[in-house]
Amino acid sequence: MCPAHGKGKYTIMIKSMTGFGRSEVARGERKITVEMKSVNHRYLDVNIKMPKKLNFFEAAIRNELKNYIQRGKVDIFITYEDLTEANVCVKYNRELAAEYMKYLAQMAEDFGLDNDIRVSTLSRYPEVFSMEEQSTDEEELWQFLEEAVRKAAEKFVETRVREGENLREDLIGKLDGMLGHVDYITERSPQIVAEYRQKLEEKVQELIGDVQVDESRLLTEVTIFADKVCVDEELVRLRSHIETTRENLVQGGSIGRKLDFIAQEMNREANTILSKANDLEISNRAIELKTEIEKVREQIQNIE
Repeated sequence: MCPAHGKGKYTIMIKSMTGFGRSEVARGERKITVEMKSVNHRYLDVNIKMPKKLNFFEAAIRNELKNYIQRGKVDIFITYEDLTEANVCVKYNRELAAEYMKYLAQMAEDFGLDNDIRVSTLSRYPEVFSMEEQSTDEEELWQFLEEAVRKAAEKFVETRVREGENLREDLIGKLDGMLGHVDYITERSPQIVAEYRQKLEEKVQELIGDVQVDESRLLTEVTIFADKVCVDEELVRLRSHIETTRENLVQGGSIGRKLDFIAQEMNREANTILSKANDLEISNRAIELKTEIEKVREQIQNIE
């Protein structure tokens, strides 16, 4: 585990949903190769391609993978090679050969023919000789297969963790940039109300000249304007969402779904700020916020 940023605590690593792992395990003349690769997916979707001989172990393989993977579309390719000569034997079906001989003798008698059957001829009759694969110790084969699956899964997780750490650092950097935009809008918002009051006073003075301005009427207009453009609540919620996202990234774990939901909420607050903005600078910052939130959300899609 990695230490938390400057806090002396420990974090659980986050994982990307993009990963690759490969292992090759050999025992004597037998070899199993396992390859795993994945992309992002809302849930866990595992697709396994392997020889029919190993189909019996599919449920056990899926159960083993749950120790390593929570989300993602995972494709697994398993190959099995057995080069031992002892795993196949020839089976002689004496009863079937006797049946052939009986009917051949009857044919010779029925049609007055010589019964010239030879051993080499009879041996080529269907199923007299057959190739039979010897039974395999299932427990031994599973231990062999499980080792290969486990080693591939461990390497697979290593690549996901490395990519996850890169995602964490990049996302924290983007969150810092988003906080900069929030700070700017927070500082700028009161200024646009003051600027509106000043412009309103100047416009009234221009229209009525030296006549005394109705301060209460002016205050009412400014209050109405301030209420329309006020984004204090949105900024507070947005700042909270950003900090919550950062805390989850530092704490780690399987946080992808949770962060995706928070990103949707952040986008909603940014949309409200943009719709209320009556100032070019705030509008520009809100647009930049939305752009950064979308980038964050895209990257969050890759977190398990």
